[in-house]
Amino acid sequence: MSSILGSIVARRMPLLHVGAVCAGFPSPADDFAARRIDLTEVLIAHPQATFLLRAQGWSMKDAGIGDGDMLVVDRAISPRHNHIVVAVVDGEFTVKTLYQRAGRIRLKPANPTFPDIVPRQGQTIEIWGVVTSCIKRFAA
Repeated sequence: MSSILGSIVARRMPLLHVGAVCAGFPSPADDFAARRIDLTEVLIAHPQATFLLRAQGWSMKDAGIGDGDMLVVDRAISPRHNHIVVAVVDGEFTVKTLYQRAGRIRLKPANPTFPDIVPRQGQTIEIWGVVTSCIKRFAA
């Protein structure tokens, strides 16, 4: 997990919304009624508590988070069991799934080649924020 890219600045990013896109067979019946959407409104509930971080590595690949993806992290959301969270483990940021049962926590990767992070005696783990979205870039 790499650096914090910054807090979300309230800035409109108008995009043309033309409806759903079929990932299977094309649907010629869709009309092309267009309206503009604001990604900030769609992706961010708490602008003052939301940050962008860039993922580094492949420990969350089975959750759809890959190396270089941009994560939208909301610090106003209380983390719960099975949330994907950004945690600080001994001063290092990591993104994992929060497992929280019977008063115990562990941080679970979404890649079987990585081990769970189970708090050890003297280790500090802070849940920093909850990942609400993942933004991927494709070669274009």
